[in-house]
Amino acid sequence: MPSYIRLAQRHALAICSIVVFSLPSANASAQVNQKVAPDSGDAALSTSVVATHADHAPVIDGLGNDPVWHVAPAVAAFREFDPVENGDPRFRTEFKVAYDSHNIYVFIRAFDPQPSQIRTTLARRDDRPPTDQLKVMIDSYHDKRSGYEFAVSPGGVKRDYAMYNDTGEDGTWDGVWDVATSIDSLGWTAEFAIPMSQLGFTNTTVHTIGFGIWRDIDRFKERVSWPTFRISKGTTVSQLGTVTGIGDVGSMHPVELVPYVVTKNVSTAGNDSYGRAQRFSAGADLKVGVTPSLRLTAAVNPDFGQVEADPSVVNLSAFETFFNEQRPFFVEGQGRYAFNLNCSAVNCNGEGLFYSRRIGRAPQLLGSYGDASSPTATTILGAAKLSGRVGKAFSVGVLDAVTEQATGSLGRTIEPATNYGVARIQRDFRGGASNIGIIATSVDRATDSWTKDALRRTATVGGLDFSHKFLDNNYQISGSYTASDVTGTRTAITNTQMNAVHYYQRPDGNLNVDSSLTSLSGNAEQFSIGKYGGGITRFESNYSRQSAGYEVNDIGYLQRADQQQWNNWGALNFFSPTRLYNSLRLNGNFWSYWTTDGLSLERAVNTNAHMMFHNNWGINTGVTVGQLGATYCDRCARGGPAVRQSSYVAPWLQIQGDDRRRIAPSLAANFMRADGGRSSRVSIEPIVVVRASSQLLFSLDVTASHNINDTQWIGNFRDTVTSATHYAFARLNQQTIATALRATYIATPQLSVQLYAQPFVSNGSYADARELSATPRATAYADRYLAYSAPASALSGFSDREFKSNTVVRWEYRPGSTLYLVWTQGRQLYNDSPDTRNWSQSYPDLLSIRPDNTFLVKFSYWLNR
Repeated sequence: MPSYIRLAQRHALAICSIVVFSLPSANASAQVNQKVAPDSGDAALSTSVVATHADHAPVIDGLGNDPVWHVAPAVAAFREFDPVENGDPRFRTEFKVAYDSHNIYVFIRAFDPQPSQIRTTLARRDDRPPTDQLKVMIDSYHDKRSGYEFAVSPGGVKRDYAMYNDTGEDGTWDGVWDVATSIDSLGWTAEFAIPMSQLGFTNTTVHTIGFGIWRDIDRFKERVSWPTFRISKGTTVSQLGTVTGIGDVGSMHPVELVPYVVTKNVSTAGNDSYGRAQRFSAGADLKVGVTPSLRLTAAVNPDFGQVEADPSVVNLSAFETFFNEQRPFFVEGQGRYAFNLNCSAVNCNGEGLFYSRRIGRAPQLLGSYGDASSPTATTILGAAKLSGRVGKAFSVGVLDAVTEQATGSLGRTIEPATNYGVARIQRDFRGGASNIGIIATSVDRATDSWTKDALRRTATVGGLDFSHKFLDNNYQISGSYTASDVTGTRTAITNTQMNAVHYYQRPDGNLNVDSSLTSLSGNAEQFSIGKYGGGITRFESNYSRQSAGYEVNDIGYLQRADQQQWNNWGALNFFSPTRLYNSLRLNGNFWSYWTTDGLSLERAVNTNAHMMFHNNWGINTGVTVGQLGATYCDRCARGGPAVRQSSYVAPWLQIQGDDRRRIAPSLAANFMRADGGRSSRVSIEPIVVVRASSQLLFSLDVTASHNINDTQWIGNFRDTVTSATHYAFARLNQQTIATALRATYIATPQLSVQLYAQPFVSNGSYADARELSATPRATAYADRYLAYSAPASALSGFSDREFKSNTVVRWEYRPGSTLYLVWTQGRQLYNDSPDTRNWSQSYPDLLSIRPDNTFLVKFSYWLNR
């Protein structure tokens, strides 16, 4: 399903439809329109301010009564940008900027005639509570493409981001900075101290930086900014104003060290017994300013035990499941290394040249040589990143990581020692409106007798990309070219040709397996043109291609090679509120996929709409009609011949509730009908968020689905008499319930406790076994298959029951220094037959098996020079 189907953030469950379709009350409409024009002295709407030097550092208490704030000029030329672009702000907002050799200081006063209505609801750091917010945005290099955001709520909840490529946000970046808030009779205030060491600067004597302030007035769902921000432009960093006159920025070579110690108590398994083991380790994170604008970040013996477990999934497709990166070291700054593949406005599913989950992955030969005592993840010995800018024009990102050899039973290697490398350099032109870039990735494995025929020895990818904005930067063209090369033994490269990414062995294809090769090469291209800003219209047309030998999965993520795509998107965006809605977006899409030899794989059209109402409820809906005309699946038979696909229709609906309420519900529903009604899928996902108090939050997300797939592959079976291969399929009947429960208590903005639990149940049964006929490309569905007596083991079905939980106590006892107490538990019960009992009867069986428990204490301390 295309990614835009999952557009809206959802916050809850139940009773949605009546409220969503009701118009806002007359009182609500009146409140929306009660705006006041800015003072006449602010009419010029200046986009630049001079910073005031602080002879004495202000006390960060949110009161703003320090001497520097009495002399720094106040700027109040704010304009509303949401829901009304360039509208008069409802309430006055003022800010002041100062600096010394250590910090940039910002004091913001948010006037509000009803301060009792300002909520102080708490949340964990980087989680957005349903309250007002003040945000400082800084482009310290003044390159109009990158920067940092520092946000705070009235209750003192901090959020921060790294910005990249003008519009991208990296919410996992955690800077070390200070802020204090205060509510008084005039409204509320926030006082920021942002260390120079967190930002990075160009090597000049006096600095000009990009700068902006955003204010959210949550109870009216209005946003104002300085300088004027226009959503219709489709840009962010390049719209910032400037702060000038910043002189001494302190040390040009700051050093930050965060040493940590970890103790774990883990479950262990022997041949016939279970036990516990106590493990101690230590490591450190290091950040060094190599130049004023270039930072080296290193992690020695990193531990990520505080990270949530991946969601449970039953994958019956030919393609690898994609999981998001959650480990802080690899997530922070990932925008500098991004080089997407098959990514367009229509669909972007995570494919790219750098997939950091490869580093520290589960051992690839665990199933071949592992046992109960084998490690389930590869140990990362160390990793380092060099990132930042060289001058104002060059953006640099270089990463290197080394993982340890992992062994299984009898000392056999299940993952060799490996070195991973990524280098990304981009050159900006025209103030960031145009750029060119290069990328190189490499993987080098120390393969041995156990691994040399199963894993590739080396993998290298290199390429370049460009983008160019024109016509007031509303239009853009972009493109890329990359080439790959992998090496290994003849067996390893033969296996590569025959895996699901390539399937050279297809009997009806034009590719041939060459068992003599010790390397495999390929290339990929992508080009797009689109309009992303200005007016109400948007569009994009995107073409991409990967040759049959293109292979990036040693450090990247690519589901398949030998493919061409043409994706087209058009949209109408109505940002001006009307009597019915605050905003409305209408989209239309058409896409077509085919192999490099021209075999049509997919052809579909889609339309979808997204509307936000004045009462902060929203509705998103759409429908896709796919496999138009003659299209074929060349992966369904897992190396067998391509089979014709029947058309499908897939409507969907989302209703999202008002997240300002104590109980916030939402609901998502999806339906798909295919194969002339023989296949179907229905899923429903109610979500509810309950704020029991300003400090206690509960959320429940339940996804229930019923999947009937009349063409589910069950195996390829070779006839021992005739040597013919039977490509077998069956009718799958699968029911799944996945639940995610979170309970969070926030004692203070620095101290929180969160419980995450994920029960998961999936049952599948097979019937009506068939094999591909001699005419799998036949127009008539019945002519594509023949009856087949499949082995009983292939039709046994399955039952997967899992429980994962994660309890984390997080205490940031001083800025940058954290104590974690973590308890994780995992249970799984998998059977090669379906469980006919209902969920409430079968799930308790998990309680009878031994859990995998891990108790962790992690203590870190931030040192700064």
